[in-house]
Amino acid sequence: MKETVNKTFEYLRGDRIIWLVVIVLFVFSMLAVYSASSSLAFKNADGNSSHYLYKQILSALGGILLMYFAHMVDYRYFSRIAQILWIICVPLLLYTMFWGTSINHASRWIRLPLIGWTFQTSDLAKLAVIMLLARMLSKNQDKMDDFRKTVLPMLGVVLVPCMMIAKDNLSTALILFFTSVFILFIGRLAIKHLALLFAASAVVIGLFLAVLLLTPDSLLAHMGRMPTWKKRIQTHFINKEPNADDDYQQRQARTAIARGGILPNGPGNSMQKHFLPEAYSDFIFAIIIEEYGLIGGIFIVFIYLLLLYRCIRIVMDAPKAFGAFLAVGLGVSLVLQAMINMAVAVGLFPVTGVTLPLVSMGGSSVVFTSIAFGIILSVSRNIELTQEQETEEELATA
Repeated sequence: MKETVNKTFEYLRGDRIIWLVVIVLFVFSMLAVYSASSSLAFKNADGNSSHYLYKQILSALGGILLMYFAHMVDYRYFSRIAQILWIICVPLLLYTMFWGTSINHASRWIRLPLIGWTFQTSDLAKLAVIMLLARMLSKNQDKMDDFRKTVLPMLGVVLVPCMMIAKDNLSTALILFFTSVFILFIGRLAIKHLALLFAASAVVIGLFLAVLLLTPDSLLAHMGRMPTWKKRIQTHFINKEPNADDDYQQRQARTAIARGGILPNGPGNSMQKHFLPEAYSDFIFAIIIEEYGLIGGIFIVFIYLLLLYRCIRIVMDAPKAFGAFLAVGLGVSLVLQAMINMAVAVGLFPVTGVTLPLVSMGGSSVVFTSIAFGIILSVSRNIELTQEQETEEELATA
């Protein structure tokens, strides 16, 4: 058995703990999606309860293949790809804003011709922004005090996609923005510039909330998703509306969590999956707690925190700044998204629409999340190869 595991990891280089994190998350995904999608299968798949399980298995296998190929690529090539990817994603985001496919009143998707597959351009943009920001930081470490020539271009790389994403996907835009701020922080952005950035962000967010909450609903009705944002903020923080759709979702999620208790009820024993909208994606964490108890929920939180810890370890061991910024940027982005998804499920945050990485049912989200994991593992793989080479050189000279 031990020999089989060792042979497997000869092909799967990189941090073994991260590989185990991926496997655990995919296993939970299979179990939770199979259970949570039963009502959807009854409605859309002629009662075939395994329909969405098979789709999720295919997505997982495709994701692992993408992860494997991405981790075999020398991560330094992603520095060259970053600029091209960013240039590609900007017009794609523009196209999505005006002509994208609208689902649930949000234009976040592009439908590919011929094959009919849809994907969220914001997922591509997250990869592009984090990769390009890591490249710019690594190349300008000795110029971080120059706001006009160094910091301002970096902010442009972040803010341009964020503003385009925010129109229909504010939560993803905020995740990307705050991930980028964190990368700038560890990239030794001057304290005065960091303070200025936080102050400006606080002012912009404060003004936005003031305008959103004080503008009459009749005017907001013609301003995209702003009525939805206002309703969610009011429902969650100000005046609870018992009949609001978002409150209904979170009430059902809280019921699922309450039914879960501390100890597991067992796979497939969820009752709220029949009443909770998006139980297989946005609120899958609530179904996990209902079926696997508080113990299962804490275990999922632990798995994502373990991923963050291993990414920090990669940063400490990485010989090059680009690899360190790339690994921690992608890792923080994934963990932050997971924490927000789980916070929504337990009622700490308003409904956002972000998925639980590698666990929620999805197509394009699994693809881009798998690529992100593969890039993190590519950095880790390079560290391993470098350490092995150094060890061989030491033995040769001994």
